[in-house]
Amino acid sequence: MTAADDPTLERIASLPPLRAVIAAHQLSARKQLGQNFLLDLNLPRRIARAAGRLDQGTVIEIGPGPGGLTRALLMEGARHLVAIEKDARAVGALAELVAAAEGLLTLRHGDASALTLVDLGPPPRRVVANLPYNIATHLLIGWLGQIAHLDTMTLMFQREVADRLVAAPGSAAYGRLSVLVTWLTKAERLFDVPASAFTPPPKVTSTVVRLTPRAQPLAPARRETLERVTAAAFGQRRKMLRASLRHLGGDRLLDRAAVAPSARPETLTVEDFCRIAQVLDDEGRVNGPGAAV
Repeated sequence: MTAADDPTLERIASLPPLRAVIAAHQLSARKQLGQNFLLDLNLPRRIARAAGRLDQGTVIEIGPGPGGLTRALLMEGARHLVAIEKDARAVGALAELVAAAEGLLTLRHGDASALTLVDLGPPPRRVVANLPYNIATHLLIGWLGQIAHLDTMTLMFQREVADRLVAAPGSAAYGRLSVLVTWLTKAERLFDVPASAFTPPPKVTSTVVRLTPRAQPLAPARRETLERVTAAAFGQRRKMLRASLRHLGGDRLLDRAAVAPSARPETLTVEDFCRIAQVLDDEGRVNGPGAAV
């Protein structure tokens, strides 16, 4: 459907340019909020299309800023869009877009890290966001704990973080985040976005990644235990596992999990780490109910 076919889309398309919105509301990007704005709507629309079908369930955007991706999501078919914005200046700047969307867009002023995504609207739920670099990993790890309630996440990270999300065992970028993400999702690198596309331009290239939750985790494990094992292993990634996991059981633990004590963490598969976590739980070394996924 084009703007000419839909009065709501026509109103959105006729809104002032993003540069005018930024100027009118003195919405200069703030480094402490990790803000970098995409002003060319072609790129946000490409991100929106990569998120799949948007006209069902709830689309969740984090940090809309002046509303470039927000407009794109609405233009690409979102019919229940919830945008979470921490910056009060941006909340004011988005008021005209909220009015133009006539009920399709709900704007919430608050901290995204404090939200429970299931409370934002009915399924299927899709998170689509150009994440602030300074909290992107923190937000993602929090959402992994809510992964059962999500349909997809289409997110922009700095390229180095995206490399870690899609990294395979044996690669330099493979680490704790790679294991946790691969355990729960299928991660796809979609496309890069150059620094020149942003205002102000960051010092790094960005990458859009789509994360699709698995029907079941890749292998059985408790999340709390798996996080503990991977944190210990990759916290000393240059050491053999017998050394980095010594305080968890060392050679005995690894022998029971059928993992070579002389191996280094970057060579292990997700399934290997899950077996170590299971053995650790079997030995009763982690107490409490844990954080089940």
